[in-house]
Amino acid sequence: MNKKEYGVFGLGKFGTSVAVTLAEAGNSVIAVDANPDRIDEIANVVTCAMVADVTDPDVLDNLGISNLDCVIVGVSTNMQASIMATIFAKEKKVPFIISKAENEIHKHILEKVGADKVVFPEAEMGGRLARNLMGGDFVDLVELSKEFSMVEIQPRSEWLGKGLRELNVRENYGLNVIGIKQNDELTVDMKPDAPLEKGMTLVIVGKNDDLVKVGVEI
Repeated sequence: MNKKEYGVFGLGKFGTSVAVTLAEAGNSVIAVDANPDRIDEIANVVTCAMVADVTDPDVLDNLGISNLDCVIVGVSTNMQASIMATIFAKEKKVPFIISKAENEIHKHILEKVGADKVVFPEAEMGGRLARNLMGGDFVDLVELSKEFSMVEIQPRSEWLGKGLRELNVRENYGLNVIGIKQNDELTVDMKPDAPLEKGMTLVIVGKNDDLVKVGVEI
């Protein structure tokens, strides 16, 4: 797995969880927060930890933000700071920007100013997000209940070239494929014998225990 360089702006429970998970996996992580106590707690774990205002372009520029592979804007309660940090990351052409939103209005604004992905995560989602990032693809997960979830995943390597009928995902894995995304288009009327291809995204519903068996982080 190729190690990447990440920036985490805002070290609440979510941001800290993301930063620690990425750093412990051997990735380069720059962590920024205005609270010195939060920086002290994470300084020995990440590559670089700095007490700074994430809305200050000069500070972020000096950190070399334009060289990062991904920025996670974990600030959400301060909407202005969240938006400004997202805008600056976009201006510096960071390839992938994930921003945490406080509400739907905040989410809409973040998408407008350039966030590639907007999330409403609880603290425990931070580690899962980090693992998804390191896997090379961000995977959406919606918890339908304590036992069931709906996820978007890439087809497993052994599934490629085979159709849904042959794979019999429901019988063999206890999961239901309810849609396939390809080229940003969602199809729910799937052809059962059409071979799955690399680049497709499967929309799957199932029990969390069964999803874990095919590599989904719950």
